[in-house]
Amino acid sequence: MTERESPWKSRPKREAPVTGRNGPAPRRDPAPPVYRERPPAAEDAASDAPHVERRNVELRVHGFNAVSAVFARRPQAIRKLYLLEARIPQLQPLLKWCVANRVGYRVVEEGDLQKLAASAHHEGVVADVLRAEPQPLTTWLRELPEGPQCAVWLDGVGNPHNLGAILRSAAHFGVSAVLLPKHSTLAMSGAAARVAEGAAEAVPFVRLGRDDNAIAQLHGAGFQLAATVVRGGSDLFKATLPQRLVYVLGAEGEGMSGELTSICDLKLSIPGSGAVDSLNVSAAAAVLLSQWASRHV
Repeated sequence: MTERESPWKSRPKREAPVTGRNGPAPRRDPAPPVYRERPPAAEDAASDAPHVERRNVELRVHGFNAVSAVFARRPQAIRKLYLLEARIPQLQPLLKWCVANRVGYRVVEEGDLQKLAASAHHEGVVADVLRAEPQPLTTWLRELPEGPQCAVWLDGVGNPHNLGAILRSAAHFGVSAVLLPKHSTLAMSGAAARVAEGAAEAVPFVRLGRDDNAIAQLHGAGFQLAATVVRGGSDLFKATLPQRLVYVLGAEGEGMSGELTSICDLKLSIPGSGAVDSLNVSAAAAVLLSQWASRHV
């Protein structure tokens, strides 16, 4: 392959140091280098091992509102920023913060940003951020204010788009937390954060212990648990909803586990026309949360 055909040009030879009577001349600081983004594939290949190590502690967030929410609530969590040139005016405060705090950022091309986000729905910005660790249930309950409170217990929900939509509704209706079972592998992802439109930073995750212990702790804090079932539950629109309520939502298809359903204080169903079997779990969450908020917020 000739030099013209090669995508990589050879580096210029280094010049010999300038010497004088007293030895080598003082070294001058070079001009600041101009960085251009390498294609993500090349960057990933050069840093596979560190990337694997960081996978559990860092999250790649994309979407303007999602990244802006991290900057507003946890700026110290931002580790690196990538953006399109067109986004520079809207992201000036964030870019100034990055400069002041020595956080690297790069202006990249559209194709590179799609690879970094693994999505075409990046909205012109991607950020690598530290994950927010779930709180223990005991800590969350201890710091919870008095008065009406609502939380969502996710029993088997795993689709990131459903998670993001549930978080968005939860933030909109003032939900205090999303509760995750002890052995749940559900975690925030870039796709969920983008769908949540900033709500991922507004609604904390809380990690539960054993189900029986968690329920006892919730009862001790004045909460009742409502199993959300497709049929056989009380009509949501007519039921009395307690001031402190945990909605338990099951996965698409399988629904809630029968054991957990049996130990909940209430069973609620959303009545409909019957034209479809049920609502998507994220749509059901929005209806359920709106009913609680309309009575207690």
